[in-house]
Amino acid sequence: MSVLTRLFPLWAVLVSVAAIAYPAPFLVLTPAITPLLAFIMFTMGVTLTAGDFMRIARRPLPVVAGVVLHYLVMPLAAWGIAHVLGMPAMIATGMILVGCVSSGTASNVMIYLSRGDVALSVSISTLSTLVGIIATPVLTRFYVSSGVSVDSWGLFRSIVEIVALPVMGGVIVNTICPRLVRRVEPVLPLVAMVSIMTIIGSIVAGVRPSLAAVGPLVLVGVVLHNAIGLLGGYWGGRLLGFDEAVCRTLALEVGMQNSGLAATLGRLYFSPLAALPGAVFSVWHNISGSALAALWAGRPPRDDRP
Repeated sequence: MSVLTRLFPLWAVLVSVAAIAYPAPFLVLTPAITPLLAFIMFTMGVTLTAGDFMRIARRPLPVVAGVVLHYLVMPLAAWGIAHVLGMPAMIATGMILVGCVSSGTASNVMIYLSRGDVALSVSISTLSTLVGIIATPVLTRFYVSSGVSVDSWGLFRSIVEIVALPVMGGVIVNTICPRLVRRVEPVLPLVAMVSIMTIIGSIVAGVRPSLAAVGPLVLVGVVLHNAIGLLGGYWGGRLLGFDEAVCRTLALEVGMQNSGLAATLGRLYFSPLAALPGAVFSVWHNISGSALAALWAGRPPRDDRP
C-alpha cells in the first residue's frame, strides 16, 4: 500500500495523460470533484486527535512561524509570478488561489521521509487549515485583479463546507470510534490518493482544448511558485534561528499546498482555466517534494544553528 501511495507523482502524470487522450470518462466524473475533496479533508480529520491541537499551544513559535511564512510567501509569490509571466486573468486567478490555500496534506509524509519534525508538521498543517477558512477568501480578494469578480462570501462558505466541517467530522469520528479508525487507517492514504487523482483527471479533461496554448506557461509558473515556497520556508526558518529539522519542515509546509482545494474553488467560482494551476501544482509539488525528501533522507539533520 505504501509503495503505491509513494508513487503518487507517477500515477498523477499517467492520469493526466489519460485525461488528455480520453477525456470523456473523466468529464463524467466532474460533479464528483467537490464531494471527493470533502472526503479527502474528512480523512485528514480522522487522523487528528485533541492532542494535535494541544501541541500547537505547547509549542507555538515554530507553528506560528510556519503558518505566517505560508500565507506571506505563497500568495505574494503567486501574484508576482503571474504578473512577471503576463498570465491571462483566469490563469493568474488560479495561481493566486493555489497560493492562498492551506498547506498540502502530503507534506506530512514528505517531512517524515526528509527526517524533519513530523509533530511540528501536523501542528502547522492543522493550524494552517483552520486559518485558511478566513485567510483564503480574504487573501484571494486582496491579490486577484480588480477586473475579476471574487465572491468572497461564496469562497468562505465553500471552504467551511469542503474543509472545516469534514475535518471536524473526522476528528469527532476519531474521538468516538478510535478502534474503527485504527482498522481503516492503513487504507485511507490510498483512498485519498485515488480521490485526488480523480479530481486531477477531471480538471485536466475539462481544460484539454486550452492546454496547448496555456499548459507550458502554467507549468513554468507552478515550478517557480513551488520553488519559491520551498526556499522561502527553509531560509525563513534559518533567519528565525530554527534548527535543521525545523527548517526542513517549514520548507515543505510552505512549499506544498492544498492544491486540490484551489483547483476545486477555481472551477466553482471562476472558470475551468482557473482550476488548471491547482491541478498542475498537485502533480508537481509531489514530484519536487519526493525528490527533496529523497535528498534529505540521506543527510541526517544536525542542530547547527549559529
